[in-house]
Order: sequence, then C-alpha cells, then structure tokens
Amino acid sequence: MLEFLLLVLVWAISALSGLIAAAWLKARSSPKIAAVGFFHPYTNDGGGGERVLWCAVKAVQGERPDLRSVVFTGDHDATSEGLVARARDRFGVELLSPPEVVILLRRKWIEERTYPRFTMIGQSLGSVYLAWEALSTLAPQFYFDTSGYAFTYPVAKLFGCKVMCYTHYPTISTDMISRVCRRSAMYNNDSAIARSIWLSRCKIIYYTVFSWIYGFVGSFSDLAMVNSSWTRSHIEKLWKIPDRIRRVYPPCDTSALQALPLERQKEAPVFISVAQFRPEKAHTVQLEALALALDNLDMSLPRPKLLLVGSCRHDEDKERVRKLKEICSQLGIDRDVKFLIDVTYRELVQLLGTAVAGLHSMVDEHFGISIVEYMAAGAIPIAHNSAGPKMDIVVDEDGQRTGFLAEKTEEYANAILAILQMPETERLAITSAARRRAERFSERKFFEEFLAAVCPILHSR
Repeated sequence: MLEFLLLVLVWAISALSGLIAAAWLKARSSPKIAAVGFFHPYTNDGGGGERVLWCAVKAVQGERPDLRSVVFTGDHDATSEGLVARARDRFGVELLSPPEVVILLRRKWIEERTYPRFTMIGQSLGSVYLAWEALSTLAPQFYFDTSGYAFTYPVAKLFGCKVMCYTHYPTISTDMISRVCRRSAMYNNDSAIARSIWLSRCKIIYYTVFSWIYGFVGSFSDLAMVNSSWTRSHIEKLWKIPDRIRRVYPPCDTSALQALPLERQKEAPVFISVAQFRPEKAHTVQLEALALALDNLDMSLPRPKLLLVGSCRHDEDKERVRKLKEICSQLGIDRDVKFLIDVTYRELVQLLGTAVAGLHSMVDEHFGISIVEYMAAGAIPIAHNSAGPKMDIVVDEDGQRTGFLAEKTEEYANAILAILQMPETERLAITSAARRRAERFSERKFFEEFLAAVCPILHSR
C-alpha cells in the first residue's frame, strides 16, 4: 500500500510538471488581454463563495472600469445577463456591467465523484487542466481565483498573469492531518482508514507530501486574501508568504438584515439553518439535537419549528436531502422540520426575520457567513465551537454574550432549550450585542478591505 501511495504521488508530480510545461508552451503564443479573469467553476453553488465572487467582480469593475470582467465557469447555461440577474436576485449584489463568460467544458475533472480515491490530488490536477482550458481561451492580465484552486496559480503565472486569490478554506490543513493521526472518522477520513493503523500512516504520508506541494503552488500568488483568522494561520504556515497575505472578512449583507425588528413571535418559535446541503455541514447533528431538545421540552413551552434552508449543487446533494428527510421520520420530527431549497435572497431575508435562533454545525468552518446573517437579523447563533465561529464571530461584544458555541449533540440541544426558556429581556440583550458584532462583517467593510488589498496589484504595471 505504501509503495502504491508513493507511486501515485510521483505520478501526480510528474503529471503536474507535464501540464505546467504544456501550459508554458501555450502561454508563449497567447497574448494577454486587458481583463480580470475570475476563475469560479461553479457559479450556481449558492454559497458564501459565490457571494464573494460577485462582490469581488463589482469592486474591480468600480476600481478599474477600463478592464474587461471575465468569469470562467463550468456552468454550461451561464450567460452574462443570467449571471447579472443571479447576483442581484440571489445575493442582492448589483454588478456595474455584465461580465463576459467563458464556458469551461472539462469541469468533470475537478468534480469529487471523478476521484473516489485520492480525491484531493485528483481534483487539484484536474484544476490545472481546467485552468489551462480557461487561459488558452482567454489569457487576462489579472487572474483571480475565488474558489480555492491553488494548483492553477503556476499555470496562470506561466500565461503571464498577475495572480490574486480569495481563499475560503485551505485544501489541506494541520487539523486534517491531526485527525488522521488520532484516527478520527469524518466525511474526509473514511471509517475504514480510521480503523486501520497501517492505512492511517499511509494517509499521513499522503497528506504530508500533498501539503508540501500545496504550499509550493500557493506561493505563486501575488496576493492571497483569506476570510478568517483560522484560515490565515494555516495559509501562512503552508504557503510561507506572510507579506502577501491579507485577512479580508467575507461580505455579509448586514444592511438589509439589520433593518429587521429584533422582536419575535413567542407562540411559534422558529429555528433556522442556512447551509448548502453538503456532507461537511453536518445537518444530521442539528436534527438529532432538535429531537433531543423536544424530548426534554417543558410542556408549558411552545414547540419550535426548524427550517433547513440551502442549495443543491447536483444529484448527490438532492439525494442527501432525501436521506435527511428519512432521518426526520426516524427521529419523529418530520412535522417539526421543513426543507427549503434554492430560495431567493428576498425570501431568505424574510425567513431570517422570523427566526429566534440559527443553527450551524460544521467542524472547522473557515468563517461562517450564515452565522453573521443570523446575528444581523436578530437570530441568536448556535455555532460549532471551532475555527471561524469561535475565533472571529461568536465572540463577546463589549462584554455581552453574542450567542452559543457547541460541539456535541447534547450541547446543541441544551442551547436550543436555553433559548426557548430565555426571558425576553435577556434574548434582546444578546441579539442587540450580536447585531453590533455583525457590523464588523458588512459588505461595506469588505469593499474597503478588499480594495485596499487589490489596488496595489490592479494598478501595477
């Protein structure tokens, strides 16, 4: 197994070198265009990364209107007008002009299902191939990655681009390696591997070598923006370019949400969970916590409802939703939970305005835009006690609590019960402090910090 693993890594490095060499030959004959190319293969994922994309496009359009804005996407039905409408309707972002669209035909090479094993290295090499396709079609003066595909940066450099990126989450982290060392089963560490000392050791070698390669390709970035203190600490360790790293909190639309009243209906308390239906979001924890809370709920208190709001990228996500509904039936809470798929931005604001609390259960969430949205809207956050939520968001404001942090199902259930039992004066004190805290992560702050970071690159020759 160890020999096979090393063979795979040698093959990966060789393949990467071959692709980069081919890109260099292609780049020699590709003229640079006065444009900013945004590499974002999934422009329909509906998550915080897509919001960053559209805010970044808008910011660059305002700062350098002379540059063409180009979006490299693998969504075959994407059009300039459609993306403008999506940015406006889904995220409330009004682009200053329609971006040009370059359709990528080989997105399957970065899809997780293409690589049932050695997924990270497979997707990373696939991103090199995809970037080659993109830059062969149009080589912009500035290359901007907003999806975390660091292996594309050497390719963009070879095409003569200035490389900028906004990193939401490191592809590999010391936390991931630590989990393998502890043999902890998780969505990115199969239980069969976790049970085996030998397989775990092999995976540690794989992760260690991959982290070195990841650090090498990441160092090609002229500017690396990161979305949280947690992400910054990992990227600084891996890429070793601290002078080119800037922490820029992601844009959260706090203006519309802060206009919502803090008062809520007491008769039918609503809990909300806003997250894509992906395995790492750990929706099952929320369902189990709700069931446990309902089992221990005082009969004098109203029975809460849970709204699971999110987007589905593909059939696998839709199947995940179906399985979550089955879990609701097994737990006996199917009447207490409602699934809302692909809601519009306006609908999301209305839903947040009805919620007394918001649930979040992803381990090591890099930031957590949905948590900030809860706080701005007046919903008390119950977030996972790790990474971005712990270090940046659910932090006391002027000595006042702004929400709850939890890890185990029992802790989530206790937080749900605490909010249901909470006097109105205490709830309003927490939501007021949380709303003040959320102002630190507004779109206005993002535009200020984003432009301060990119302007030296955008105006360089």
